[in-house]
Amino acid sequence: MLQGKVAGLQVYNRGGDPNRASTIRLRGISTVGANVEPLIVIDGIIGASLQNLDPNDIETMDVLKDGSAAAIYGSRGSSGVILITTKKGSKKDGKVKLSYNGQFGVSNILRSISVMDANEFKAAGGTDLGSNTNWLEKVTQTGTNMVHGIAAEGGGGNTSYRIAANIRQVDGILRTSGFDQLNTRLNFNTKALNDKLTIDFNTSFTQRDQNFAFNEALRYAITYNPTAPVMGENSPFPFNSAQFGGFFESLGLFDAFNPVSIIEQNKNTGRRVEFNYGANLGYNLLDNLTVNLRVAQQNNNSNNRQYYPTTSHFRGNATSPLRKGRADFYNDESRFKLYETYASHLSDFGKSNLTLTAGYSYQENSFFSRSLSIGDFPNNDIDFSNRIESSQDLQNAGFISANSDASPDEKIIAFFGRANYSFDDAIFVNASMRREGSTKLGEDNRWGWFPAVGLGVDLNKYANIGGVDLLKARIGYGVTGSLPLQNGLSKPIREIENGPDGSVSTRLVRAANPDLKWEEKAETNFGIDFGAGRFRGTLDLYNRDIKDFILERRVDVAVFGVDTRFENAGKLNTKGFELALNYDLIKGNETNYTTGVVLSSYKTVLKEYVIPQEIRANLGAPGQNGTNMILVREGQRIGQIWGPVFDGVDDRGNPRFKDVNGDGKFVTDQDKALEPDADFQVLGNGLPTLELGWTNNLTIGGWNINAFFRGAFGHSLVNTFRAFYEPRLSSQTSYNFMNTSLMIPELRNARFSSLYVEKADFFKLDNLTISRRIPLGSVKAISNLNVSLTAQNLFVITKYTGTDPEPALVYYGSVDNGAVENIGNPDVLSPGIDSRNNYFSSRIFTLGVNFNF
Repeated sequence: MLQGKVAGLQVYNRGGDPNRASTIRLRGISTVGANVEPLIVIDGIIGASLQNLDPNDIETMDVLKDGSAAAIYGSRGSSGVILITTKKGSKKDGKVKLSYNGQFGVSNILRSISVMDANEFKAAGGTDLGSNTNWLEKVTQTGTNMVHGIAAEGGGGNTSYRIAANIRQVDGILRTSGFDQLNTRLNFNTKALNDKLTIDFNTSFTQRDQNFAFNEALRYAITYNPTAPVMGENSPFPFNSAQFGGFFESLGLFDAFNPVSIIEQNKNTGRRVEFNYGANLGYNLLDNLTVNLRVAQQNNNSNNRQYYPTTSHFRGNATSPLRKGRADFYNDESRFKLYETYASHLSDFGKSNLTLTAGYSYQENSFFSRSLSIGDFPNNDIDFSNRIESSQDLQNAGFISANSDASPDEKIIAFFGRANYSFDDAIFVNASMRREGSTKLGEDNRWGWFPAVGLGVDLNKYANIGGVDLLKARIGYGVTGSLPLQNGLSKPIREIENGPDGSVSTRLVRAANPDLKWEEKAETNFGIDFGAGRFRGTLDLYNRDIKDFILERRVDVAVFGVDTRFENAGKLNTKGFELALNYDLIKGNETNYTTGVVLSSYKTVLKEYVIPQEIRANLGAPGQNGTNMILVREGQRIGQIWGPVFDGVDDRGNPRFKDVNGDGKFVTDQDKALEPDADFQVLGNGLPTLELGWTNNLTIGGWNINAFFRGAFGHSLVNTFRAFYEPRLSSQTSYNFMNTSLMIPELRNARFSSLYVEKADFFKLDNLTISRRIPLGSVKAISNLNVSLTAQNLFVITKYTGTDPEPALVYYGSVDNGAVENIGNPDVLSPGIDSRNNYFSSRIFTLGVNFNF
């Protein structure tokens, strides 16, 4: 609903994994060491989850972008704010209105990466194992999604309510991936005490049972030998298939696992439960004086488990004579509490209106996590994740991995004041000041002052320009603070050491910093709103300065006792513009056509950093562990892809590189990439320079057609599949070869260069919906019957040869040979890398129906 619709708001879910949340950015990267995603506020509940929300329950969505608007939410709103208001009940004098919404959809792979089939592979010199297997077909399916939602609303007098529930079942295009979700929501509103007291209460509950499957199955479906059989009984040589659950495996080969075995033998499931409630009480002490009390709480609980049987080659250790099988358990719990009270006073004098607000806010957050990994199960007769007492690790406790974490209660306390002044209904001034303190910071710097001010003028009221309906200028400035995600960064960290004699001691590993303070963002925004007749537009220009990142730094051991502690350092600047245009091309009784375009562009420069320059984002194995791809350098843009420039192939099949600096030498070794004479240069940038959304809405009688196009331009992606598996290495003839249009058959050596950095500009038909309001004639049992057909990702225009051309805003690191991807700590300074573990994008067709009864 938001993707591409709001200028400056980036929403990307590369590949469309149904179990992974989208990456959301507002006006680009807003921090390095703190939370980079906008604050979600649902019905006043701060920090709510978008996954705890049925789209059919949404009444309005607003995005606060500039610093003066977001400042009212303090540090939690430093990266912007998305405000969502859900539907309320209607007063029907005791009558209940019921509504139903249903959907059924199917999905298929939209794009894959081109690889060789069995015959092409054999012709290219690949190792022939005698079979002909399309691995991608073996691990994918036609996905389905089904939604059933029902809502009841009603009320009478001063009271109204709305109760909604929906069931959502999604099966992804990767076999066994998907989720089943139950979501319920209640909104209750009433007035009492002669209408002086207003009570608003809302609560929601969500339970999602997830099957994460394994994205690695898609990765190995691309790289696994296409002549290998699925089952071991079809092996061209004697093979103990029973040891591997009947499946064939390429033993002794690095980073090669049978993808069908991965998804059929192993389990990766979880359950997430979210419950929240919020209550807002407002009381009119006087006609112009109101006091409010808001109380909210949100509880989250996630339980995940992974099970690898004794016959699984992938993480199950099936080749080992010892410790076969593994079960991993993860439990996360978090609790958030909010208490706010504020008073508002409204006064009118002449042409002036003044509203003053002052209040107090208390927020408390706590987090608990536990994990357990245990293995060495006796056999594969049952799922031993349900009987871990049979683990033989219990006789060898050193093999058991057990961890637990608990945060102290994180507290944010704030005192705030706001003034909103208007004159002649044409000049608008707002100003706010927030005094905010956090227990996450050093004892000497927990409190900060965060001001904001904004001015708006309706120029057309005084200029009275003919034909112009709207001409308003706005300017705003705001300062907000940001907090780190982790707790205790200002505290000393000690490791517990157990001595051989049973003694316990501690060792300092990170120094304290009682001066650790707020990261600060100062943002200036200038905007113009304009309109004439059927035409409307908005232009925003902004400048954002961020300083004092909270980062771990090397320090003097002689001073601090150890060589690391967290400090404030670094500066970042972002400049950008946003333009939104809308025009009613046709406006009639039966036919209406409206089109709208949103454009946004920004540039983020790292002004200062803890290291003046470095290359990060490791490409990984096989064979390229020493290769880093992203340049982080003071004074340059974020997202610079750095490497040598490909210049053909020599007669031995090795890549040639350009003499970039023209000194007659070819210096392309990674360990010299930052030296002055290195032949490296910027090969592209991982962030787009222009993003586009184009909406078209056509209504003809009872028919409605909505087509939404989206594009991003100027960004590049490192195609990691090509970087590893496109060259025809003699040592890699047991892996499939990439077979893209950029493939060079003569290349026999894998070295990262500009050859694998591709422009990823794209333009797509993101969403096409055709709906029909069905006339019901004399039928009274139901009303407002509407049927719709929706297609998502109908087509994509791009020259990128990978699976998905959408920007990769973060990098989760390189993983190989069955290692687990670290999705909890993405690198925001390394955009532009198309990971090998991505889910594949899909095209979705959905039939929907909704009606009232």
